[in-house]
Amino acid sequence: MSLTAKLRASIQYSLGAAPDLGSAVAKFAGLADVDLASGTGDWQASKAYVNSVEIAASGDTTLDLSALTDPLGADLSLTKVKAIIVKAAAGNTNNVVMGAAGSNPFLGPLGGTAPTVTIPPGGVAMLTAPKAGWTVSTAVNLKFANSAGGSAVNFDLVIVGT
Repeated sequence: MSLTAKLRASIQYSLGAAPDLGSAVAKFAGLADVDLASGTGDWQASKAYVNSVEIAASGDTTLDLSALTDPLGADLSLTKVKAIIVKAAAGNTNNVVMGAAGSNPFLGPLGGTAPTVTIPPGGVAMLTAPKAGWTVSTAVNLKFANSAGGSAVNFDLVIVGT
């Protein structure tokens, strides 16, 4: 199977103001595009995990990154992670918390011993290592948790790697 991927993060804004000496408009367009060719080396990817996930109130789920299934149903054993994208549903009441698996945690872009990333309702987290990727050892776990009780959380997850 061949895989190519385009990772894109963008922020664009326009801010109008009336300073002391006339009018001005401040604009910014920042864009980060990364293309990954098909393969297993630097700047390449060959595998993708895609899933829509629901976690019950106060619950969690843990993924073994060395034992996943790709969108076509084939076994997917990652050795490198090039990108992780988590998009929390806008209708969530609680946050999605990524990280801090109890055993063999995947640290990848995270620092410390039990680091987490919190994605609020409607939020998106995109973490990339397109050149060399983050190493995945056997039975390394990436945990996702619902930050509170009362209601479930939903999110879309994409992990690209080799």
